[in-house]
Amino acid sequence: MSKLAPVIPALSNESQLKRRIRAHLHSLGYEKNPVGAFVLPTDQKDSIRAAHAAHRLDVLRKNNRFVGREYPKLKHYFAHGDEVVPELVTPRLELIKAGTWQSNLFRLASLTWSVPVSSGFGRRLRYLVWDESNGKVMGLVALGDPVFNLKARDSHIGWDAEARRRRLVNVLDAYVLGALPPYNSLLCGKMVACLIRSAEVRRDFETKYGASVGIISREYKSPKLVMVTTSSALGRSSVYNRLQLEGENYFRSVGYTQGWGHFHCSDELFEELRGYLRQSGHKYVDAHRYGDGPNWRMRIIRAAFDALGLGGNLLRHGIRRETFVSKLAANASEILRGEETTPNFRDLKSVVDIGELAKSRWVIPRSKRRPDFTEWRVEKIGELISTSQIYAREPNKRGLFV
Repeated sequence: MSKLAPVIPALSNESQLKRRIRAHLHSLGYEKNPVGAFVLPTDQKDSIRAAHAAHRLDVLRKNNRFVGREYPKLKHYFAHGDEVVPELVTPRLELIKAGTWQSNLFRLASLTWSVPVSSGFGRRLRYLVWDESNGKVMGLVALGDPVFNLKARDSHIGWDAEARRRRLVNVLDAYVLGALPPYNSLLCGKMVACLIRSAEVRRDFETKYGASVGIISREYKSPKLVMVTTSSALGRSSVYNRLQLEGENYFRSVGYTQGWGHFHCSDELFEELRGYLRQSGHKYVDAHRYGDGPNWRMRIIRAAFDALGLGGNLLRHGIRRETFVSKLAANASEILRGEETTPNFRDLKSVVDIGELAKSRWVIPRSKRRPDFTEWRVEKIGELISTSQIYAREPNKRGLFV
């Protein structure tokens, strides 16, 4: 016999909180299907962007003072469209450190993403991608520790649980990856993605983490970066698919995520759920140090939903992201399964060489088909990251500003 949900009086705090949760999901565009589950009406990109609207507004609110302080100082690093000469575009990776103006520029630029980016966790390599031809920032790359359970990745590698536990240290996830305007109009997102599989990224990882000790395991593992994963934010990806240069695969699709997460739970709602658990002295409320176990925010939300009788299935946002792997080592899968011990990095090219190939294949042809990139003005960056611009828009029929 199935377990009955707790009975909650109609006017109780719990009942009001449940109503706010349902109203919040409706505001993001979620609808109840015939079996009572909340789902998005379509899997189209506009619907997915709308579902992220509240989360993005949370992020912009938090960064409002930062934007006001830093944008006037840093806006000259962004390019006007007529400052970009496609035939001269030359990428350069700059590994950045926290507390620097470059770190502020990275943070500022990441706020232009329509789907907010995370700050990553554990090991991190963050890069500004510069266009050497004009001194403007053309893209962003951030690599961090991967999630422990990722079915599409694990099936592709052929991992069992023990092999994954021992060798996940040799994998990173690209949690920020893309080109900024106007470079994105020239398909420079493909160029930036290809830079993941470069000799410079491999060397930077080895320099920073080659002699590291695991935070959780406390084991010395001497990791080698042999694979990078990434997942598209808007379902199926047009950027990473068929990403080849001279017959070499730079990213390969390996499947889709299952559509679980917490982005659709706003910061305000999350704090309400946390406060609700705090009333009962729940152990999860303040357990949020790195190494405390699976994602803390997910655990808080799941525990609160269970206590309210809503069930953890509300954490299923339904957006199945396409998952990709980039093999820096030709024998990456064999290394990760433990069948070989020495990574083969002989095929890796330099950032400059990759840039030249990508420019010839994507950037120059695109500039001839779509010359309107020259009309982009830097002032539009300010509009993308301004909360006042979001509030000024007309809401759609669901009350969303998209």
